[in-house]
Amino acid sequence: MSVPIVTGYYRYTDIWHEWSRVVPERHGQLLKATLAHDALTHQDHPLHVDGVEGAQLFIGTLHSGEQRLLFSSKQVDYIRYWLYAMKLTETEIPLPYSECLLLEGEGSDLRNVTTRVYKDGSHLHGALREIDKINKKLKGSNPSLVSRQINFRHVRRLFAEKKYVWLAIDIEAWEMDHSLITEFGWSALHWVEGKEVLEDGHWIVKEYETYRNGKYVPDNRTRYNFGQSEVLRKVDFKDKISKLFQKYRSLGALFLVFHDSTGDIKYLKSKMIEAPLDDICYLLSNASPDDGLFVVDTSDLFAALEGDGGHDRRGLAKACNLLGIDTKFLHNAGNDAHYTLMACKDMAEGEELEIQRERRWPNCIVQGSVKVNFLPHQEDSDYSDEEGLLG
Repeated sequence: MSVPIVTGYYRYTDIWHEWSRVVPERHGQLLKATLAHDALTHQDHPLHVDGVEGAQLFIGTLHSGEQRLLFSSKQVDYIRYWLYAMKLTETEIPLPYSECLLLEGEGSDLRNVTTRVYKDGSHLHGALREIDKINKKLKGSNPSLVSRQINFRHVRRLFAEKKYVWLAIDIEAWEMDHSLITEFGWSALHWVEGKEVLEDGHWIVKEYETYRNGKYVPDNRTRYNFGQSEVLRKVDFKDKISKLFQKYRSLGALFLVFHDSTGDIKYLKSKMIEAPLDDICYLLSNASPDDGLFVVDTSDLFAALEGDGGHDRRGLAKACNLLGIDTKFLHNAGNDAHYTLMACKDMAEGEELEIQRERRWPNCIVQGSVKVNFLPHQEDSDYSDEEGLLG
């Protein structure tokens, strides 16, 4: 019986400080020398990736919003092998204890992982300091909420620059088998000579036209509000998505906008689509990027706006209703993508976070906090005035 290989990530600090302490002293010194900042970023380092200038590492975001600089388990394993193959150790150094291993995926330690490249030792050292600074801001508060607030401010600043592409994506699958993708919706916003250019699309998979929802999820596949739906064979469906990415990436930095990104990114990585996501980044910073692929999640933006640091985020319909955005025929991928982009735009073009919150929902903020306490008629668009009066 084969034993599955578990892959994951190790905290940089655990590898640097702890691993070297629990192995024989000479092996610990070898590890320290091999993983020193300047050594790690050198082009002759065993972990060097062809075509990459510097060291390729990872930043993981915990569910709390805190960040960690990471090595992949493959990198750690290769260092053990390399030291032994170079006859620097008599045997392969034992792996770090399993409690150090962080996993990605449902029910895991990590919410997401982003690949990062550090050109030299000083950049790597600076990154560690920046991560430490971010994590200290999260101490003594609700770290998830603070992380969302920081991200909200980054989105406002980047959107105001009017020089990037913001591409909202929604993917629908058959409710009885989520491996069968039935629809792809997209809505893109960019600027040409300072003027907004908005484009929308809705693509249906021909082979799965008879696979209809309706038992658990509304069936609105044929109710696209923003143009003509296109029915495509699977091979053309995949090709058009690839070309959509190529088109917008050629314009510079591309911000992918989702409402709860986890499911849609999983679909984008599936065999049916295989979107080019190798350099996808979940972390926004103070920098203004010239290129790259970044994730913006409107469910997180809205949570920041309503002052909520919990794990349960609002669905698209509820968020749009509270933002005052009228929606029609949700669970059509094209419609959902369009409304997701409009929600992002509405929040990103608004005032600073605290001012925008007060302007949108005056007298609803819980005293001594930033949490909005919505009234029943605000929570439910079908709530009647008479119900409110009668209690």
